[in-house]
Amino acid sequence: MSAPAATGQTPLRVGLLGCGTVGAAVAQALSTRPALYAERVGSPIEVCGIAVRNVDAPRELHAGLSGLLTTDASSVVHGADLVVEVMGGIEPAQSLVRLALEQGKPVVTANKQLIAASGQELVEVARQQATSLDYEAAVAAAVPVLRVVRESLAGDRISSITGIVNGSTNFVLDMVARHGLGFAEAVERAGQLGYLEADPTEDLDGLDAAAKIVILARTAWMVDVGLADVHREGIAHLTDDDFEAAASCGQVIKLVASAWASGDPAHPHVEMAVRPVALGADDPLAQVREGRNGVVIEAESAGLVSLFGPGAGGPETASAVLGDLVNAACRLRQ
Repeated sequence: MSAPAATGQTPLRVGLLGCGTVGAAVAQALSTRPALYAERVGSPIEVCGIAVRNVDAPRELHAGLSGLLTTDASSVVHGADLVVEVMGGIEPAQSLVRLALEQGKPVVTANKQLIAASGQELVEVARQQATSLDYEAAVAAAVPVLRVVRESLAGDRISSITGIVNGSTNFVLDMVARHGLGFAEAVERAGQLGYLEADPTEDLDGLDAAAKIVILARTAWMVDVGLADVHREGIAHLTDDDFEAAASCGQVIKLVASAWASGDPAHPHVEMAVRPVALGADDPLAQVREGRNGVVIEAESAGLVSLFGPGAGGPETASAVLGDLVNAACRLRQ
């Protein structure tokens, strides 16, 4: 059954799955900018429920939003017209996203691991139910790289995509290169400041960047590729000697994700890699600082298109989520 259209002044109900750093930023924006979203969508937007694992965990939410917290995620999906998933991980996020799509409800997600693993399948479910699955925030947070690849360059032929798409590892590498910290000390500092999780494996081993380059490759060339197709090497094995050797040559080490196409343009052969690379100081990607991201796209007609900006953080990622939410809400209202 399809979700009811939001028309006139009927509020559009948004169900939020997850209320960590990103989820809280999304909820706060929706509650503090009601006039902005009502004007852009054509009807009010209200949060109708927020699914969390622990209702009593500390969060920066005002009282009105705190009263919407629940551990019953399915009820949030059932009560919403549009669902935002920012839980992270594969399950239960995948089952809840599928539940929403099967009910004909648009879904907006920032979950790169879910999209990399099951995005094609979920997009097909959305197509069958005449609804949508949007995930701009899954790659590079506030940097609209997916939209540029999918829409702005839709009439062009992309040959390669290269970038720094993991702000956590870039923060670590930047601390070593510019501030002279030892590698282990930089990792510890990144953890203390919240750039790395308690278990930093996903970032340091390149899994996060691999998921993002898979999503970019699918978007650019419409190919069936997955995480197993990425030649992946993280930064966990690097030593202070590696950084000293790069610095002596006027270079900096960055974790670079890349994808490139060759052969028949109609059926391209696509290769992908994530690996630490020593870049010359004048390389645009060498100048990406702290937790920022940078992506360089090479296209036949446009040439080199460079996108740089904040690639991590709650408000920054929420910006991309909210952009998708407004677009999905406008489609739903129509």
